[in-house]
Amino acid sequence: MLIERDFPMEKLLKSAAGLAAGRGELVFILGEAGIGKTSLLNEFTARLGRDCLILKGASEALFTARPLGPLRDMAQDMGDELISLLEEQIDSARLFPKILDHLKQAPRAIVMIFEDVHWADEATLDLLKYLGRRLASVPALLIATVRTDELSSDHAIWQVIGDIPSHLVARIMLQPLSPQAVDEMTKAAGKDSAGLHLVTGGNPFFVTELLGGQALSEGGIPASIREAVWARVSRLGGSEQQLLEMISVIPGSVEQWLFNMLAGSEAGILLDTCLNRGILIEDEHGHIQFRHELARQAVLERLSVSRRRALHARVLLALETYAASGGKPELTRQAHHAAEAEDIARLLDFAPRAASEAARLGAHKQAAALLARALKFVSHVSAPVAAQFYEDWAYEQGLSSIDDAVIHARGKALELWRSLGRTDKTGLNLRWLSRLHWYRGESELANRYSMEAVAELEGLPTSAGLAMAYSLRSQHYMLQDCPEDAISWGQRAITLAQELGDVETQVHALNNVGTAMLFSGREEGKPMLERSLELALQHDFHEHAARVYTNFSEYAVIFKQFDLADRLLEEGIAFDESHDLDAWTYYLVGWQAQLRMEQGNFRDAEAITRRVLSLEKLSLVMRLPALTVLGRVRARIGEPDGLNYLQEALDGASATGEIQRIVPVRLALAEAAWLAQDEAACRNWLESLAQFDLSGLDPWHKGEILAWHRRTGLLFPALATNHSVPAVMQAELAGDFLAAADIWLTLGLPFEAALALLHVDGERAEESSIQAATLFSQIGARTGVLLARKRAMELGVGHRVPKAKRGPYSVARQHPLGLTQREELVLSLIVEGLSNAEIARRLSRSSRTVEHHVSTLFNKIGASSRLDILARVSKQPDLYFYPPAGHR
Repeated sequence: MLIERDFPMEKLLKSAAGLAAGRGELVFILGEAGIGKTSLLNEFTARLGRDCLILKGASEALFTARPLGPLRDMAQDMGDELISLLEEQIDSARLFPKILDHLKQAPRAIVMIFEDVHWADEATLDLLKYLGRRLASVPALLIATVRTDELSSDHAIWQVIGDIPSHLVARIMLQPLSPQAVDEMTKAAGKDSAGLHLVTGGNPFFVTELLGGQALSEGGIPASIREAVWARVSRLGGSEQQLLEMISVIPGSVEQWLFNMLAGSEAGILLDTCLNRGILIEDEHGHIQFRHELARQAVLERLSVSRRRALHARVLLALETYAASGGKPELTRQAHHAAEAEDIARLLDFAPRAASEAARLGAHKQAAALLARALKFVSHVSAPVAAQFYEDWAYEQGLSSIDDAVIHARGKALELWRSLGRTDKTGLNLRWLSRLHWYRGESELANRYSMEAVAELEGLPTSAGLAMAYSLRSQHYMLQDCPEDAISWGQRAITLAQELGDVETQVHALNNVGTAMLFSGREEGKPMLERSLELALQHDFHEHAARVYTNFSEYAVIFKQFDLADRLLEEGIAFDESHDLDAWTYYLVGWQAQLRMEQGNFRDAEAITRRVLSLEKLSLVMRLPALTVLGRVRARIGEPDGLNYLQEALDGASATGEIQRIVPVRLALAEAAWLAQDEAACRNWLESLAQFDLSGLDPWHKGEILAWHRRTGLLFPALATNHSVPAVMQAELAGDFLAAADIWLTLGLPFEAALALLHVDGERAEESSIQAATLFSQIGARTGVLLARKRAMELGVGHRVPKAKRGPYSVARQHPLGLTQREELVLSLIVEGLSNAEIARRLSRSSRTVEHHVSTLFNKIGASSRLDILARVSKQPDLYFYPPAGHR
């Protein structure tokens, strides 16, 4: 009987009811160990009856989690096709869509229960995120149980929850039992309840265990529970106790075949005894496990170190015997028991194979952990094996963090391969060192290693490795704004890749060459980028496709082709999201913020950047677009912290050594100084650009540099002649600021148009200053308004400058989308980047109330995620925030 679980049960049943309408949901059930998550689910699935297919799987406390462990548990009930797919060892990019198709086409609704996902591998979390984002029209209910006492604040499960659209995810936090509920349980057991709630903290498992013991123990909860469990075990016979000790070293459930091998001829008798005593339970598939994980741990803690080691060795021998007879025990389990048995030889055999399997399924953190365990014993293997260990670990670990340890491991691999005369491997690791240092913003080292890679590989017969090394050199020059070198090296890479039939390198090099051409003003680069994207999509090179979207979008934004930019950003963000390429997603979102800023939508730009910058573990390069935009916006609206953001951006940009990142930030700092009427600082920032080789800079940034020199009266720098910059810049440089303002407005850049109007002299100066003030005011550029007002006063027309408008809610209105004022306020806070919990605190409302508002809001707007909302609001802010900004 469940006690005090009516609301969680009601929520689960409500979620299940949506399946009839084809609506799925992902529900997380959270709470401490023993709080009753499994009991709640058992009761819930019993109430569902045969209306749904119930699938169950669990993660275990292995030192490295089983790749897709819960899915493997479910596979036997999902049909032979899924079992075959798992056995075929296809990667997650092909496996996940197959699972989604299975859920869509199943003859009845499916409930998938993922237990203990706090121990889940990376691939399982990716699967939850992949499916969770697509449940709107899928008749499947996903339920994941999480032990909150196993979670740190940066646990990956929080990002999974945050990345799923709020209307598709729910959280149920199970609370401890009240004193009244504990009293009810103790009375039913015929025991005295005095002090029981205090000792157990209302934890149902703790209460049950203590009620099942001879007497209540003194002391803290952990000791009490250990004693209660052991008291129950000690009443068993010696054979049963030995069996429980054996089972305790196996996290999770034990298959019947493994149980029989370990228990021997008395397996049935021993099992019946343990089942009757309620210590072990058997599931519908015949798998055996302790009634609760805490009970297993209590038995395990009583074992000596040598006893544990011996038992792990026995389990490992049983797994190997099973494999020899044709069975397929999971490599991760074998590696776990080999490590715990301190069997170095077997660990070095199983760990790399298990790591390879984990990586194939996308569980790269687990792969890195397995290889790290093996690396501790690297002195026991030959030099080639050791070199491969270092190389593989550096790759897997480098996917989540690029730190000194990863660089060191690549260096060790390089050193070993070089000593073995393996020039091909030397070139490969030099290429990777180049990429790693680039990601860390260490451009000089990246350049050096890429040159060494080419030198090494050119001494060998032509290979795909050499083609990619050429393309890497091309990419380096492209990033350094050296277009001719980028094109030259890229063409070499393309020619060699075509000879070898190497499509991947063709995709990479076409991207480099096309980008270099476009940024140097050569339109023939467009079809090259389009071809690169076509090939990347055709061959499922997801990250290469994301890179094309990124470079193409940057070009469209910088070159003020805003219609193209809108299309590419929308397509690129959707592609990145659908393929869970989160780092690429947020880099593009940063450029979307740049677009909104240039269009004068400062509020949207700021909200987008704050959302990006709130994310953890984004690399320096991925953070820079959003950081730069936030600094510029804050400076334009007159907030002093804009300079802090820009200085942080400058530090990051300078670390990369890339002109394409350094120049925009220094120009932003010059603009901020000018807006603050600090012309000396403005000139200093402009003059600081003289230290850089700007010959390969794109024409728009060249034009911006020249324009600021013109505005501040500085001598023009030694850049290319005026005709190499856009027409709007040519007009400014010629002193025709009225023409420049018209062009800026035609392009869709009101801030730049207002800047140009401030510099109009002669008989049109008065009207221009008033028009500038109006433009600045409409977009919220308060610093610009002050400058325009000052200019108008100097011209004697200050009284004609319009006064600031009142706030957005000063006019009663009927919202075109039917949003209430409260919903519009919630929408504004979502756009600001706040989570549901933060919105609840801001509005002094309960989390449930806010969740209701957010759910209603998503339904009215038809949005699928918070990023979807940001994209929609950025494109049509006047539709979502009514009345339009110009009427506020």
